[in-house]
Amino acid sequence: MYSLEIDKLTKCYGHEVVVDDLTFTVKPGRVTGFLGPNGAGKSTTMKVLLDLAAADHGFATIGGTRYRELTDPGRTVGVVLEPNAFHPGRSGRNHLRILADGAGVAPGRIDEVLEMAGLAHAADRRVGAYSLGMRQRLGIAAALLGDPPVLVLDEPGNGLDPQGIRWLRDLLRARAAAGGTVFVSSHLLSEVEHLADEVVVISRGRLVATGALSTLRKAGVSVHTPAPQSLSSILTGAGASVHAASDDRLVVRGMPIAEIGERACAAGIALHELAPEAGSLEELFLDWTEDDKTDGASAGVRGAPSEPKREVVPQ
Repeated sequence: MYSLEIDKLTKCYGHEVVVDDLTFTVKPGRVTGFLGPNGAGKSTTMKVLLDLAAADHGFATIGGTRYRELTDPGRTVGVVLEPNAFHPGRSGRNHLRILADGAGVAPGRIDEVLEMAGLAHAADRRVGAYSLGMRQRLGIAAALLGDPPVLVLDEPGNGLDPQGIRWLRDLLRARAAAGGTVFVSSHLLSEVEHLADEVVVISRGRLVATGALSTLRKAGVSVHTPAPQSLSSILTGAGASVHAASDDRLVVRGMPIAEIGERACAAGIALHELAPEAGSLEELFLDWTEDDKTDGASAGVRGAPSEPKREVVPQ
């Protein structure tokens, strides 16, 4: 079994920090979702892991070994990283045949992965005539050629229709259930919520949350109070993340429920309710990344990040 270890990883382009002292572990037997706003450093982290980019500090390993030093990388790690990495004039079968020859994979495996990916009917059609979803399926088929124990997938759901998303979900969960290591980045939060066992969330190149999704979803506290603004100011000043859910209800994260009650009591603020709150992944994501103002139009390398938010790392 292979764990992926990212340890104090820093990557800069010129004077711009893209990944900043990033540390986390991806465990086998689990599907780990890798989340962050556009330009947060997800793809760069994956490229360093796959030795497609060099780290300035720290390291990234697969089973304790750098990718370039793996004995048989093609049979160890399956990758979906660059979209449309196909020659449009080749058929899907010929594309896989070239990859199989280079990795020493038996030709019979090509038909297996084409069938697995739902492309058997289009195997001899030129890739240039494939739809976006079909090209995505071909990329996933290529990642599965060597039957690798590790999958590193960057936005594998792009272009897939609902049936394709369901197929991908079932495929990745089955690989993890068999002991594989599945590391997948995605901006489809609702799908990650159905797919992932663990999540790693970065913002401006820094880790802001990691852990079991089931635990992280329960990391909030619902507070009903007649003085929401005063209590919000007190809790925010103490390091909590606070959102106004309604005129008299706050959702607080990053502070134990007992401490919230104690601080409210000390300030003489009445509480009408104090209870655990299970938030959706979308709500959590927006909370974790609220300081990241980068949008799709300006995503790319950024300046030095601001001070990080409180990490949520449940034990």
